[in-house]
Amino acid sequence: MITLADIQQARRNIASFVHRTPLIHSNSLSVLSGAEVYLKLENLQKTGSFKVRGAFNKLLEVRDEKVIAASMGNHAQAVAYAAGKLGKKASIVMPETAAIVKQAATRGYGAEVILHGGKFNDALDFALSRRDAVFIHPFDDEAVIAGQGTAGLEIIEDLPDIDAVFVPVGGGGLIAGIAMAIKALSPRTRMIGVQAGAAPSACVSFGAHAVCDRVPGNTIADGIAVGRVGERTLALMGKHVDRMVTVAEDTIARAILLFLERKKLVVEGAGAVPLAALLENTEEFRGKRVALVVSGGNIDFTLIDRIILKGLITSGRIGVFSVIIDDVAGSLHAVTGIIGALRANILSVAHDRATADVSVGRAKVIFTVEVRGRDHLAEVFTALRDKGFEVPTDAAGPTERNQAD
Repeated sequence: MITLADIQQARRNIASFVHRTPLIHSNSLSVLSGAEVYLKLENLQKTGSFKVRGAFNKLLEVRDEKVIAASMGNHAQAVAYAAGKLGKKASIVMPETAAIVKQAATRGYGAEVILHGGKFNDALDFALSRRDAVFIHPFDDEAVIAGQGTAGLEIIEDLPDIDAVFVPVGGGGLIAGIAMAIKALSPRTRMIGVQAGAAPSACVSFGAHAVCDRVPGNTIADGIAVGRVGERTLALMGKHVDRMVTVAEDTIARAILLFLERKKLVVEGAGAVPLAALLENTEEFRGKRVALVVSGGNIDFTLIDRIILKGLITSGRIGVFSVIIDDVAGSLHAVTGIIGALRANILSVAHDRATADVSVGRAKVIFTVEVRGRDHLAEVFTALRDKGFEVPTDAAGPTERNQAD
């Protein structure tokens, strides 16, 4: 099991290859959450994530010229980049579902990309079966864990008096290293691991005190969609992590949007889960000094429009609802007039005359509107009902969730 000395040595090993990323205070997120919030910006790290720390520390001890790794994307880019800088050849096995932008970035760093299987574990098993290169594990390796732990040294040096640190968890390499470093230097600091609810393997394993497999579901936090936590990482988590939590997809989307709006930061889903966890536990951490490890910024920009829309809907800034109207001239104008009078901005309108729950001579009109918040949307519903229009009672609930999914 690694020690603080291993992490300190790792920092000396990789110092010339990686950034010492900033730890910044966020006034806007502090006001929003009630905590004193600091952000460890690993999304500004080389290759866009913390993974280069562990990759360099591991590759520096590998003498072979060929290495192979399995990854959803960030570890892939880190190994490819580190291998190129150290004069090695890298092959990266990625699941076929890996984001295209991450595949392209990995090739851009000079690595061979091999697509195999639909899930991370498929890619991992295939990479492990290869015997022509040294395997670089994405998380369950002591040199990798020690490298990731260097971020913890930086956090505690920049902010010695800290109450809690929130860390994203996939296979556990990042939190194992950071928790080891921080607990050695500040035992009172609480270490909180965060997973997406759709991929809770580490959370389940932490509670069971044993490695438990869980097939990850679809999540926008694809960087931590890992089905099996590492044995080494779980052992360290058991010693140094105080709590594991999962967060909902809607909250992750809201966190991504908040980073864009409030901090002008591009953050991937995995990097946004610490903020999501804080937002879901505001009362527990009110008045506390907390650090959120923003682990990466390698988001797939083909999905960012959908994520932003989901975040706007979740936060109550966009409403999606239906109104039943008489299918005659002037009915739609009357509805839009009510919405416009309340200064809600109509983004789209769609008619549905064929739905089974609407009688002949009537139509369902689906509106997407921009509003100031949930109270503003409620005003729109009240005004429509006062004028005799039929608005489903769940218009602000299931309709929104279905549109966002």
